[in-house]
Amino acid sequence: METSLTSTSGLERRLEVTVPGEVLASRIDERLKALARTARLKGFRPGKVPLAVVTKQYGGQVRSEAVNDLVQASFAEAVNREKLRPAGDPRIEPLPPVAGEAIRYAAVFEVLPEIVIQPLEQLSVEVPVATIGDADIDAMIESMRRQKPVYTEVQRAADKADRVSIEFEGRIDGELFPGGKGEDLAVVLGAGTILGELDAALHGMSVGDHKDVPASFPDDYGAKAVAGKQAQFSIKVKSVNQVSLPQIDEAFVRSFGLAEGGVDEFRVQVRATMEREVAEVSRQRVREQLLDALYKANPLDVPKVMVDEQVRELQVQMLRRMGVQKVEQLPPREPYEEPARKRVALGLIIGELVRSNGIRIDRARVEERLNSVAASYPDAEGVRRQYLQSRDAMAQIESAVLEDQALDWVQSRVQRVDKPASFAELTGFDSSKG
Repeated sequence: METSLTSTSGLERRLEVTVPGEVLASRIDERLKALARTARLKGFRPGKVPLAVVTKQYGGQVRSEAVNDLVQASFAEAVNREKLRPAGDPRIEPLPPVAGEAIRYAAVFEVLPEIVIQPLEQLSVEVPVATIGDADIDAMIESMRRQKPVYTEVQRAADKADRVSIEFEGRIDGELFPGGKGEDLAVVLGAGTILGELDAALHGMSVGDHKDVPASFPDDYGAKAVAGKQAQFSIKVKSVNQVSLPQIDEAFVRSFGLAEGGVDEFRVQVRATMEREVAEVSRQRVREQLLDALYKANPLDVPKVMVDEQVRELQVQMLRRMGVQKVEQLPPREPYEEPARKRVALGLIIGELVRSNGIRIDRARVEERLNSVAASYPDAEGVRRQYLQSRDAMAQIESAVLEDQALDWVQSRVQRVDKPASFAELTGFDSSKG
């Protein structure tokens, strides 16, 4: 076998391969003889079909299969001989054979780039650090109180934050529109859940009061049939409930699933939950910084074929999030090209870190990740079995674990700078909301 390798542009290579005619002839002869031992043709006993008859019957098919097999085998051998690492399947271009040569072709493909990881000690990350104090716990419990408001019916005019139950009927141009009638709609005044004119009209109304109220639907209203239109509503108040927050007592903590230990244990559990949230947010932010730092410190020329695959994957993911099933409706590729390029580059960089530093998969972490994924489903054990029976699904989990291990290894070698932050700053917690 003869080969000739040239670099065309960037990572693309053109490998010309010549396979001698005698090699193809030998492969064809081997296949025909093997087929003669098993062929079943009318008029002949199994295994007794003459080679000439087999050749006449199956010669064309056997030759085609032999050529395909030789192309695959010779390409693999040539790539190994040239010490190449293809980034994807080659594009095979047949070349006209010359005397004595049965197969000539050119394989055009991209190769993986050479990667030299820059010293990790030159990289630095900020590690968010937040200490959970009593005031943070108080704010969190206050937010949890607002998640379980207590409504008490009152005999007075409705005011802001009251929950008002109403009957309503709405018409546009005198016609009742779809969804324009309700018998027992609960509305919290000031919450912005109904049209502003209706909310304003309900302030000051008491049980039994009735009003006719004009109101306009916004142009961007969710129901297109009424968006931007003027409506006339008739509303009647059925009940007014005043809101209050529950006492922090045994009943309150039980409502959050704590059966024993009372309020003191509840505070301990709240602190532990907040600390876990801080640790997870900090881990994610450090992870993002590590990936960004590795990407910027190790610029790579990445294979176009791999970028194209990632672009396609990102486009399909977007379709799924939009609830679109037809692949023909893929969004434009331009917004996904840079994220795809970054994904490919980081995958190659992390792969090189794993290879060059002998990082081995931690089976205990794989088991932990599998259990965590399964726990998010109602039938956790059933999902766990499905993953264990799927090589592709387990490969995804193992890949994620190996990436985490590699980033942990990197983090232990870069410069770390602690950055103090409050719980609210780190997590985005708004103490005014439930």
